[in-house]
Amino acid sequence: MTKEQDNYNAFAGVNLSSARSENESYEDYKKRLKQNNEILKLYNTVGRDNFKEMFPGGVGEALKNSAKEAYNENAKELGEAK
Repeated sequence: MTKEQDNYNAFAGVNLSSARSENESYEDYKKRLKQNNEILKLYNTVGRDNFKEMFPGGVGEALKNSAKEAYNENAKELGEAK
């Protein structure tokens, strides 16, 4: 009997390092640390299975999608303001 292997990686594409990158500003570094703490707190609170249901593509994909949506909303608002 073979055991099914789950290849889900919840944190793919997310920099969880507590070290500041060379090209990262201090403000971006602090924002990333806060975001990482919130992500890990949610993961530890709800557990792996619920987290997988919430973010089937992982957190990195969800963050990219939300950034695109925010950009598109801002572009629409600026277009209407002209």
